[in-house]
Amino acid sequence: MTVQNIRFEPSRDELVILDQTLLPHEERYVTIATLEQAEHAIETLQVRGAPAIAYFGAFVLAKEAVRLQDDPDFTRRLDLVGRRLIATRPTAVNLQNVIESLLGFNVGDDFEMIATDIKHRAIALFERDVDTYRAIGEHALTVLPAGGNVLTICNAGAIATSRYGTALAPFYVGKERGIAFNVFACETRPLLQGARLTVWELDQADIDVTLITDNMAAWTIQAKGVDAIIVGADRITRTGHVANKIGTLQLAVLAKHYGIPFYVAAPHSTFDLTADDVIQIEERSALEVTHIGGQPTAPVGITVFNPAFDVTPPELITGLITEAGVFEPNEAAITHHVGGTVHV
Repeated sequence: MTVQNIRFEPSRDELVILDQTLLPHEERYVTIATLEQAEHAIETLQVRGAPAIAYFGAFVLAKEAVRLQDDPDFTRRLDLVGRRLIATRPTAVNLQNVIESLLGFNVGDDFEMIATDIKHRAIALFERDVDTYRAIGEHALTVLPAGGNVLTICNAGAIATSRYGTALAPFYVGKERGIAFNVFACETRPLLQGARLTVWELDQADIDVTLITDNMAAWTIQAKGVDAIIVGADRITRTGHVANKIGTLQLAVLAKHYGIPFYVAAPHSTFDLTADDVIQIEERSALEVTHIGGQPTAPVGITVFNPAFDVTPPELITGLITEAGVFEPNEAAITHHVGGTVHV
């Protein structure tokens, strides 16, 4: 997979993203010059995927730190930038973890040094995490059946991370090793991340993928002999509750019914050890449900419920796959395996 979703040129503080709202029909890169553009990019899903949003936020914070380094009110204003970035996607904890960690260096009155430090740490975080996602893929290969039929939802692939992805990582790493999978991708209504993004990037990488609509999942599991389900995550609590793209919970229920394993793949930065089973769920515009491609598909003024995520309880999860290995989704296992600090 050669497509890069985020490019940062530190010498010019130039930040460029792949506009994922235009995929699969157009590969267009957009330069992000202002904080307002960055907020818009996250809110409209031009850049998306919990890990990628975190890297993007880190680079935006670094750019803003350089811009503000001659401002006597630097400390307060940079903290405000961080809060604004976090507010764009409240469910995705990676963004909050990374921004808060970087803001921990916003101390003292040498603003130029703080700005430089934040920039270097943001770059190091992005580069280091390529190894993180490869490790997730390696560990996933130990539990997924080689050559098996695997179902996924949304897009937790290379364009949602620094490379490889989370839920899609075993398919990329498997291809490198000569291990093939038959992937079934749910279209992921209402914004079709599975149809537009997952199918596109796996097809680009010459990985076998079949697209299904979300309401075909149960019959596909039964008719096609799906061996396992693997998904990504936007937040995992200390009690093992997983917030992920809406539709994930119903797949976990189906896995339980059919007796197949249900795995969640995510890096340590996705864990929130301060939360239990209460997760703020973002609700998005009704237009995402009442329209497709800008065309209305429902009566004007109809009431719409459009949560972007749902929460899967630990009793429906077979295992959590991280860069450190595969472990059980219970509080003791999570506390033991996952530290409470994001190191940048």
